[in-house]
Amino acid sequence: MGKQKNNNQTKSSSQLIIYGRHAVISALQNPHRKIYKIFCTKENAEELIKINPKFNITISERKEIDKLLPPDSVHQGFAILCAPLDTYSLEEIIELSEQQKKCHLLILDQVTDPQNIGAIIRSCAAFNSLALIMQDKNSPTETGAMAKASAGTIEYLPICRVTNISRAIEQLKEVGFWIIGMDGYAQTTIDKMNKSGKTAIIMGSEGKGMRRLIEESCDSTVKLPMNEKVESLNVATAAAIALYEINKD
Repeated sequence: MGKQKNNNQTKSSSQLIIYGRHAVISALQNPHRKIYKIFCTKENAEELIKINPKFNITISERKEIDKLLPPDSVHQGFAILCAPLDTYSLEEIIELSEQQKKCHLLILDQVTDPQNIGAIIRSCAAFNSLALIMQDKNSPTETGAMAKASAGTIEYLPICRVTNISRAIEQLKEVGFWIIGMDGYAQTTIDKMNKSGKTAIIMGSEGKGMRRLIEESCDSTVKLPMNEKVESLNVATAAAIALYEINKD
């Protein structure tokens, strides 16, 4: 699993609770995730002990785990108290890109729902994205809901938080990235774009889309080839389709 670090660390709180089987097991298998306490039901303890017999597990009833989490959280009898992961710097992402002739990454512009971001992280991992970049100020910090929605892939996808997305775009351009914005009013569909070289895809928030200055920074814009009767898709769904398409040979 890639080491997650950043000289400018995230503003996350020092602790969070991750829950759900996939999210918890992935976190426990990540050597860079600092674990403070492990909670699980008696029937789940054996599975965790097989991963590491030295785990200090607090056996808990489901109702006890319920009390640790937001209402209606589906924890499946697994939860951990842990430290947030540090993130990569943009310079580190650029360094990773230098090792590849062809790669792609995703930039989120003011996408704020933790579960959507978690689902997007999962899609980034599924479709071989180099990294996910978000603005530090207008995006949520790591949460248990985000980790669960990512199905544990948050543990190994490089995530970068930047102060200024426009400035980050300029830095990416300087090292050879082609910047593509997703826009429902674009003339070209994503399946027609050139997929060679290094590409950064930008997804804006639902409803408002990309901010004007961000859109003006794009080298071009594309849209999904959709039925005209459908106005838009959930941002996580749209990101999954876009990443699938750009990952194709």
